[in-house]
Amino acid sequence: MDTRKLLQIANKKLLKVTNRPDIVIRKGKGMYLYDTEGNKYLDFVAGWAVNSLGHSPKEVANAIKKQAKTLVNASPAFFNEPMLEYADLITENSCFSRVFFCSIGAEANEGAIKLARKYGAVFKKGASDIITTRNSFHGRTLTTMAASGKTAFEKLFEPKTKGFSKAKFNDISSLKKLITKQTCAVMLEPIQGEAGINLADRDYIKELRNICDKENILLIFDEIQTGMGRTGKLFCYEQYDVEPDIMTLAKGIGGGFPLAAVLAKENLNIFEPGEQGGTYTAQPLAMAVGLAVLKKLLTGGVIENCSKMGSIIMNELNSLSKEYEIENVRGMGLLIGFDLQKTKGADFVNKCLKNGLLINAPQEKAVRLMPALTVREKEIAEMFTVLKKNLEKK
Repeated sequence: MDTRKLLQIANKKLLKVTNRPDIVIRKGKGMYLYDTEGNKYLDFVAGWAVNSLGHSPKEVANAIKKQAKTLVNASPAFFNEPMLEYADLITENSCFSRVFFCSIGAEANEGAIKLARKYGAVFKKGASDIITTRNSFHGRTLTTMAASGKTAFEKLFEPKTKGFSKAKFNDISSLKKLITKQTCAVMLEPIQGEAGINLADRDYIKELRNICDKENILLIFDEIQTGMGRTGKLFCYEQYDVEPDIMTLAKGIGGGFPLAAVLAKENLNIFEPGEQGGTYTAQPLAMAVGLAVLKKLLTGGVIENCSKMGSIIMNELNSLSKEYEIENVRGMGLLIGFDLQKTKGADFVNKCLKNGLLINAPQEKAVRLMPALTVREKEIAEMFTVLKKNLEKK
């Protein structure tokens, strides 16, 4: 079907939930996407940090092909082989003892919130309030929108789930003021992605852990975007030398396949049968893919490449900031942001798109780079050629 016809279908048949350019993607390979007109795009968005191994990686393709011939879905009422193999591998390579597998990040965060409230019910006389942070993003369900500190969400779809208060990010005194006897958990992203790549300070995270221990409340890390090698460690909590009680994962965990997870310490194995679940939870096809991705991350030099390539990008951005409108370069691994002094982020993204480069602007002046963890130096050089072409001089 030609592009014009496809776009007519898009305009007439789809519920509009976001603004999309008038291109239709047909295929992807490695660091590149190709549209129905034959145009090629260098992808430094990676499906919002989803395609951790690049587009159409052989590990994912082979896992899907093999598992699809064996067992696609057995129902969550039964164990399946890849579920158990994957559960064993991911817990053995983290600080957690238990895992629940689901499909998307918001679902994982809902599960973490439910687990925290169950903890409050069992161990804290019914405490149910959760402290999150301003400018945070935890998903688009009613509960995860309520948990998010995104200003644009505040008046949408009321009444949303109650019981969330928002502390200032990187501000311990702000958080302390919100703790009450009804507080059961603190939930945050160690790096706020949608807010423009805001990194938590090391001292802030360490003090947060101490406060949670003192107050007998849980610490939840939303690692939907930072987990699975994105920051140069398998999990971002390792960068801070602090262990959360609960962690959520999605995006890069499935290398492009819908997959998410909630991981928890042994003392939080407290759900009763029927309290948590879902039709597609831990279905064999997703489990086989997740297992293949994790094995690649653990043995394929991917995480080491992430650290190396991230340093190259950060160093070049800092160098360019002396001549171009770039400022406030920040990030960790291959989750990198910078601000523009003159150009609006959305305008800059559109200019780069016309030159075959896909990047993201989560805030008005902020640009976010989150390529596949397998990105190479020659692709980074290609990216910078386009950036420099569209950056304003100081």
